[in-house]
Amino acid sequence: MSGFAGTVNLDGAPIEQDLLWRDLPWVDGNVGFSQQPLTLDGSVWLIADARIDGERQFSDEETILHAYQKWGEDCVDHLIGDFAFAVWDKRRERLFCARDHFGVKPFFFARVANGFIFSSTLNVLRLDPRVSDALNETAIGDYLAFGLNQDLASTTFRDIQRLPPGHKLSLSNGSLTTRRYWTPEVKNEIRFRDGQSYVDRFVELFSTAVSDRLRTNRVSISMSGGLDSTSIAVVARDLLQQTSGPSAVHGFSTVYDKLIPDEERHYSTLAASHISIPIHHLNADEYSLFEGSLDLPEPFLVSPLAGQFNELLRLMANTSCVALTGYDGDALMNERRSAYPLAGVRRFLTRIGGNESKASLPEWIDESFAKRINLRDRWQEFNCQSLFAKRPGTLRALQSKVWAPLFEGYDPGATRLNLEVRHPFIDIRLVDYLLSIPAKPWCTNKHILRCAMKHQLPDAVVNRPKTPLAGDPALQLSRHASVRWLDNSEIAPQLTRFVNLSLRRSLKDEKSPDALWANLRMFALNHWLTHSLPLKRKMVA
Repeated sequence: MSGFAGTVNLDGAPIEQDLLWRDLPWVDGNVGFSQQPLTLDGSVWLIADARIDGERQFSDEETILHAYQKWGEDCVDHLIGDFAFAVWDKRRERLFCARDHFGVKPFFFARVANGFIFSSTLNVLRLDPRVSDALNETAIGDYLAFGLNQDLASTTFRDIQRLPPGHKLSLSNGSLTTRRYWTPEVKNEIRFRDGQSYVDRFVELFSTAVSDRLRTNRVSISMSGGLDSTSIAVVARDLLQQTSGPSAVHGFSTVYDKLIPDEERHYSTLAASHISIPIHHLNADEYSLFEGSLDLPEPFLVSPLAGQFNELLRLMANTSCVALTGYDGDALMNERRSAYPLAGVRRFLTRIGGNESKASLPEWIDESFAKRINLRDRWQEFNCQSLFAKRPGTLRALQSKVWAPLFEGYDPGATRLNLEVRHPFIDIRLVDYLLSIPAKPWCTNKHILRCAMKHQLPDAVVNRPKTPLAGDPALQLSRHASVRWLDNSEIAPQLTRFVNLSLRRSLKDEKSPDALWANLRMFALNHWLTHSLPLKRKMVA
C-alpha cells in the first residue's frame, strides 16, 4: 500500500550520484529502486503497490514473484487483484512491469536521454530534471473537449507516458514494448438450471470480492442511499462483526439539504439503521466551486466539487485506512442503462466527461489549437460508439476511458491521504461472471443484486429505482454571486494557447449543464496551470 519508483540506465552505466536518484535504497549497477525490493533467489527483484487476491500461501509481493518465476511475462494472466509492479530480471537484463486489469493502481514512465524512469506517482517523475514541463497538447485538447484524456497511454506531459490498464511492459536491450494482456469480453455463457443458483454464485463471488479488499478490522464505506454501496456495507458488516465488533463498519455519505432536491440523507440513514452501522453525513451545501482544490498531477483531477470530495475522503481516513466504494454496479448490472460508467459515483468525477450526447465542441476552444491537434477528428471518433453483439452497454462501459482517471483520483498519490480506496465490484472474477450470465433478467435493472439483498436491506432501498441527482449542484452554485470571482480570476499565460478568451461566456450566462461544465473545465485547467504545473523541482538531499 505504498508508492514506488525506479530508474534504469539503458547504456549500462552505474546510477549517477548527482541526480534525483542518487540516494536510492537499492542499487544494482545500472538499476535503482526507491524502496528495498523483494527477491526469492537474488536474481529477480520486485517493487510493487499491490493487493493480490484469491487463495494465497505467500505475501502479495511473494505471490507476484512466484508467478513470474513460473510463467514469466504471462504471470499477469494468473494474478487477481489491484496491482502495479516492476520486476528486474538480472539474468535476462530485463525490466518487466504491469498494471492491473482496470487500472486501479497507477503506473507512469518516461524515456530520458539514456535512461528509463518509472513510478506509481506522476509527480515523482517530474522531479527528475531530465523530464521537461512541456505539455501534451492533445491531452489538453481532449480534456477541454471531453473532460479527460482519450489516450490512456499518455499523460498531460509530453515526456511522461502512462501504462494503460490491462497492459504489461518489457524493457530489454534498450527496446521497449507494451502489450495488452486483458480485454473485457463475453465468453461462454453460464447457464444454471434454476434461478437461485445464479444468485448463490453471485453472492459467493461478491462476498469474496469484499472480503479480499478488507484486510482490516475497521473500514469506511462511501455509502449513498443507493443499492450498490449499501450492499457492500451489508457484506462488510457480516464479515467483520464476529471479529471486530459492531463499530467496525462506518458509512459516509455526501448529501444536499438545500441546494438541490436530494433524498440521500433519508435513504442512507434508513439503510444504516437497518444494518446497525453508524452513518456520517457531509452536508455539501456549504461548499463553493473549486473550494479546497489540491495541487494535482493532471487537470482532469481538478474538480469544481473538489471540496466535498476531499473532505469526505479525509473523514474516512480519520476513521480507517481502508475505504470501499460501490463503483460501478450500474455499468455491470444494468445493461440497458450502462452506456457510460458514471452513474455509480454521485460526486467527484460524476460529470468528468460531461454528457455523452454532446452536440459540438465548445466554441471558445482556440481554432488554431484545435487544427494543430486535429481535435475535430478526435471529436468525431469519440462520438462514434463501438457496437458489440452481446452485452453492448456493459462492454462499452468497461472500455470507456473514464475508469483509469477515476481510480487515479482516489489513489493516495493524488489525495495525499493514508487511505486505500478499494472497489469490490471491480473484481475480475465478479466481472467475468456477470459478463457470462444472461443479461435478462439478471443484469437488467440490477435484478441479481436486488435478489441477493432482498432480506438484507430495507425494501425501500432494495426496490429503489435508479435516481440520479435531481439537480446539478454546480449549475446552482454558478448562479450564486459568491462564485462570480471565477469569471474575474487571474488567467495563466499558457491558457491562451488553448482558449480564445474573447469567445468564452461568463458562468452566469451559461444556461445548460453541459455548457456550464465545459466552461468549468476551462477554469479547472486555468487553476491547474496556475497552481499545479509549476511543481518545484526538489533534489533529494
